[in-house]
Amino acid sequence: MNHFIRGTQGLLMMLVLCLTIDTAVAQPALQLPQPSQAATVSQTIGLTQITVNYARPVARGRTLWGSVVPYDQVWRTGANNNTTISFSTPVSIQGNDLAAGTYGLHTIPTEDEWTVIFSNNSWSWGSFNYDPAEDALRVTAQPQSADFKETMQISFPDINASAATLAIHWGDVMVPVTIDVDVTETVFAQMRRDFDNLQGFNPARLAQGAAFAAQVNTNHGEAMTWVDRAIQAQPTFANTSVKALLLMQTGSTAEAEALIAAGLDAATENEVNTFGYQLMGAGFMNKAGEMFTHNVETFASSWNVHDSLGEYYANVGQTAEAIQLYEQALSMAPANQQPRINGILTGLRDSL
Repeated sequence: MNHFIRGTQGLLMMLVLCLTIDTAVAQPALQLPQPSQAATVSQTIGLTQITVNYARPVARGRTLWGSVVPYDQVWRTGANNNTTISFSTPVSIQGNDLAAGTYGLHTIPTEDEWTVIFSNNSWSWGSFNYDPAEDALRVTAQPQSADFKETMQISFPDINASAATLAIHWGDVMVPVTIDVDVTETVFAQMRRDFDNLQGFNPARLAQGAAFAAQVNTNHGEAMTWVDRAIQAQPTFANTSVKALLLMQTGSTAEAEALIAAGLDAATENEVNTFGYQLMGAGFMNKAGEMFTHNVETFASSWNVHDSLGEYYANVGQTAEAIQLYEQALSMAPANQQPRINGILTGLRDSL
């Protein structure tokens, strides 16, 4: 009996020990600071969101290029997990098309040229399992000498309306990679999705989409369907004037003039003013002048209509008329507008 009890107790102790070991194994690792700390950097170009996730290694007095980072070998472009880069829309990298998505960002450094790799594998640890068969795109970039950067940094130092420079900088080397976006096409693609959804039932949004097409002077056929839907739902001058601008851009001037004439008398000051600026932006200067003049004649007590007609005259080089209108606007304008108008007047007077 004692042997049985002792045997049973031993078995129970072994089971408890096994459970304790299993429980210990199942516990998550302690959260401790990493030598190469995680970082995220994002940049928007138009509607395109670009996000880089990476870990930032530290130089710590080491020789980096050709040593810590060997030449002619695939590098994870950071530390720990491979660096990833995400694009919310299609982009162009160094002039090469790349689809929207998330990619592993690897590089092959050499002294004179780097190969920058966008891999369809975005989940691996480092570059140890890198497979060229998973490449989505390879481009080359030229390394540049730069001020010493102790901790590796990926950034977007240069940005404009349709492009950005992605810079990989560590030690005394910086590698720039150009990213371009077809902003107009991405905007149209987003609007198509929006107009297939609830925004397609909103007349103001439909007209706004058509106005964008007029602003960039493209995609007139599709824009015309949008603005026609807007007019059918809400026949305002704001909507019909967008259609008139599209008609003018496609050469249907008589039809545009008829639309404008039919709605002008009922139009608000803001609607006519907005249309004037749309016409001016599209290069229809004479028609823009007519709209701004109509507003001055119809809403003479508004400082803003004098300001807008003054801007028109300044743009067409009629400086004396512009000064007269800005002086009238200044005499009527609220205090928060007066410094701006005074600045414009000073510039106009100095130009005479």
